[in-house]
Amino acid sequence: MTLDTATLLRKHADETSQYLRDEVPRLLSFAQAPPRLIEAVIYSLMAGGKRLRPALVLECHAAVMMTASRAGPPPLAAAAAIELVHTFSLVHDDLPAMDDDDLRRGRPTNHIVFGEAMAILAGDAMMTLAFELLATAFAGDPRLAVALTRELASAAGPAGMIGGQVLDMASENQALGVCELTDIHRRKTGTLITCACRMGALAAGADGDALEALTRYGQHLGLAFQIADDLLDVTATAESAGKATRKDAAAGKNTYPALLGTAEAREAARLESESAIEAVAHLGQAGHGLRQLARFTIERTQ
Repeated sequence: MTLDTATLLRKHADETSQYLRDEVPRLLSFAQAPPRLIEAVIYSLMAGGKRLRPALVLECHAAVMMTASRAGPPPLAAAAAIELVHTFSLVHDDLPAMDDDDLRRGRPTNHIVFGEAMAILAGDAMMTLAFELLATAFAGDPRLAVALTRELASAAGPAGMIGGQVLDMASENQALGVCELTDIHRRKTGTLITCACRMGALAAGADGDALEALTRYGQHLGLAFQIADDLLDVTATAESAGKATRKDAAAGKNTYPALLGTAEAREAARLESESAIEAVAHLGQAGHGLRQLARFTIERTQ
């Protein structure tokens, strides 16, 4: 049965959220983590959101399984792990030392509620929990556990998301060219989105051409997502976005709308989305959900 995009996202979000709701408190309680730390982690982790990255893990996994005519359970541990890393990044991005935001997903940011020190530690806890989940859930397949851990560590680390954040902060109030900005976007946002696609594919046993196609899909989708995010900062309200808007220009950040103008930035996002769709055209019906997510990325309002 083909689902519309909203239903597809909600289905994957519900599956991932339930897994997180079951596993994260269990791991934290088993480790006898301090109650206030548990509260801070759960506050941000269960605050809602699109859960796009987990959806990509699950859709890429399903697409590979469908084309290979195999059956198997969805890799919810991988989907949950990437959501833990993504949420960690949001908690740290919101800190006064970085973006200094007081609203995330429509409610006060973690450091507003729990204080800066606890927000830092909650983010650290989520990062480590992601790898604990992978190591535990895939213990029966050590080769896959290593592959998934390597993918997530590389995408989140100094050459990926964290390195991209460093470059983004270093470039404030400096004039960048489009190529330089694209490099920052690919690292800061694109690597984790590409990682979600690769993790889903790897968990389904993909290699060679299938893995390469889903990697290209993720690379184009990641850039489309960040350009769309730049546009939302200019065009959306805080109420619709669930976070403060129109902050990029005030912070001296380089964005696609600032460099190219709104219309050209929107066209750039569209072209990246279309390139993502083209990368999975060969999947036929198996890639239907991935095509939906590529269109959603540039049509979303938050």
